[in-house]
Amino acid sequence: QVQLVESGGGLVEPGGSLRLSCAASGFTFSAYVMSWYRQPPGKERELVATIYTTGGSTKLADSVKGRFTISRDNAKKTVGLQMNSLKPEDTAVYFCRARWNANDYWGQGTQVTVSS
Repeated sequence: QVQLVESGGGLVEPGGSLRLSCAASGFTFSAYVMSWYRQPPGKERELVATIYTTGGSTKLADSVKGRFTISRDNAKKTVGLQMNSLKPEDTAVYFCRARWNANDYWGQGTQVTVSS
């Protein structure tokens, strides 16, 4: 059974940090491209960050460059998103996604709220 389970969301003040984690099971994690997406209230889901299979190559949305870092641990089957210097506009539900060929899996999401 394929599962992607996100954790680490919560309420944080502007300028603060959070680390999200996504735990994978039920598929060959190391073969999959992993991404984080987010969906702000009332808006479309958007791509935040992608990390390729060996972890040596990453891509970040312009809006988070210099503040967010994506990483993966293929042995532990986890992907992380370190979020620093958080802004109110980072408020969203954050989702983990796994893709390989026609296989495409999503987690259930974790809420991140940035507010004073």
